[in-house]
Amino acid sequence: MGHVNLPPSKRSFRQWRLLDLVSAAFFGVVILFFLMVFTPLGDSLAASGRQSLLMSAADPRQRHRLVTVVELGQHPQSIEACPADAVDHMPCEDPRRNSQLSREMNFYRERHCPLPEETPLCLIPPPNGYKIPVQWPESLHKIWHSNMPHNKIAERKGHQGWMKLDGPYFIFPGGGTMFPDGAVQYIEKLGQYIPISGGNLRTALDMGCGVASFGGYLLNEGILTMSFAPRDSHKSQIQFALERGIPAFVAMLGTRRLPFSAFSFDLVHCSRCLIPFTAYNATYFIEVDRLLRPGGYLVISGPPVEWANQDKEWADLQAVARALCYELIAVDGNTAVWKKPAVDSCLPNQNEFGLELCKESDDPSDAWYYKLKKCVSRMSSFKGELAVGQIPKWPGRIKKAPSRAMVMKNGIDVFEADTRRWARRVAYYKNSLNLKLGSPAVRNVMDMNAFLGGFAAALNSDPVWVMNVVPARKPSTLSVIYDRGLIGVYHDWCEPFSTYPRSYDFIHVTGIESLIKHPGSGKNRCNLVDLMVEMDRILRPEGTVLIRDSPEVIDKIARIARAIRWTATVHQKEPESNGREKILVATKNFWKLPSVSH
Repeated sequence: MGHVNLPPSKRSFRQWRLLDLVSAAFFGVVILFFLMVFTPLGDSLAASGRQSLLMSAADPRQRHRLVTVVELGQHPQSIEACPADAVDHMPCEDPRRNSQLSREMNFYRERHCPLPEETPLCLIPPPNGYKIPVQWPESLHKIWHSNMPHNKIAERKGHQGWMKLDGPYFIFPGGGTMFPDGAVQYIEKLGQYIPISGGNLRTALDMGCGVASFGGYLLNEGILTMSFAPRDSHKSQIQFALERGIPAFVAMLGTRRLPFSAFSFDLVHCSRCLIPFTAYNATYFIEVDRLLRPGGYLVISGPPVEWANQDKEWADLQAVARALCYELIAVDGNTAVWKKPAVDSCLPNQNEFGLELCKESDDPSDAWYYKLKKCVSRMSSFKGELAVGQIPKWPGRIKKAPSRAMVMKNGIDVFEADTRRWARRVAYYKNSLNLKLGSPAVRNVMDMNAFLGGFAAALNSDPVWVMNVVPARKPSTLSVIYDRGLIGVYHDWCEPFSTYPRSYDFIHVTGIESLIKHPGSGKNRCNLVDLMVEMDRILRPEGTVLIRDSPEVIDKIARIARAIRWTATVHQKEPESNGREKILVATKNFWKLPSVSH
């Protein structure tokens, strides 16, 4: 094709190109200005820009700038909502992230948290049709289907009495795979062999709990059960448990110790939990032994107990228990019941698993990202006082300073003073701050900095349960919490918590800024904005947060609260307390994603 001959220009090509670009740019800016000011496109582009800034994990500098602006109270709008498909998001149990990891010993199903700069800074929305949850105790039996419209468990396990869809509700008949006729009948069977009633047993661990009906019905016996299961093909079993008002959290017995102190549980229970207790030289049985209180009870229902084609596994399970001097109390159908000795294990003795006692230097209560040991934990010097039958019965043990409190200087005096302090503070919360504590509106409670569990102990007469969190970098007081008949976990608050969104009605924290600082230097390890966005994730709509800290920190918290759509008020501390504390009480507003029109 031939070239078209053009007349020569009086200006050079370079001059034309420069003038054209300048003119085009000028008119482009004018047009964009009118579009931004006089049309909805401006709002759309602005929202899009904010969204990309808030959701971006590609540029840590952008994220850092946003965090700084929010902390200073200079962010004009609320932090944006996450996308609709994030309604059930758990950052540390994200299947898309974890599926790339090793499957050896179920490593990929344990906690694996993204770095803060890799985490979208946005607020988790409720699902479409979400309602304020059914209140306790009615919630034990039914919850709103719209709050977690996941039908898989009902479809697969309905015939076993786990749960069923009934109109706008999921209902829970109380059954399980090994007790389809109901947890009540199953608990009565266990009561033939172990002292379910009478206060001898208080703390229980239910491994691979399903929807936690076993733990739910043990509450009638005064037994407080920590139920756990991984995020797996059933997807939402722990979410259902928490929506019902039953203590539970997401965990996997894989390569690391579970985040509990040693000798915490009076009863450990597995009903078809499918944990291979004798695998890897009985490593998982050894972990159960670490957690079980001297003189405590272990119940395993289902395989391999008298199970077809699992004769070897059943023989191995009995052999491990014998090597640790556990007494086999009963084998009732597919249910086996053992009692742990109340004194140090009879190891070292001859056993086919090569089990040995751990070194004296090993602290069996080290359990935050701590690899499983292939040795048997030694019972502490307090073993006689820790044993089931020796430790005070429930409810007396909640007020008695346990022997493990003496690991602190003046531990008994500190325990008693802390108990009095929290009784006074909780009375002030209820009488002067008009909180909903003690009402049916509050069931699931978290204390983010629990110390000795004094806050939870002061709520003991209320229809609540408290997840007592002992920060991993603070003194290890979790054993004291369990000795007084309460439950809790270790956790580092620079990481997300292992629970589903909308899990708790009430979150309490004393000294919130201490949770993000290095204990020695006082420098921040993470930031308050991320921590409060995480608190928002696990708080139910219309739920309450109470934070005690210095006036300076409370001022900063109040600014962040506005950015995450909380309504906050600041109060003076109770008159009897010393120090410079103030109290912030905030309510999470019930907001929804805008409906999408087609």
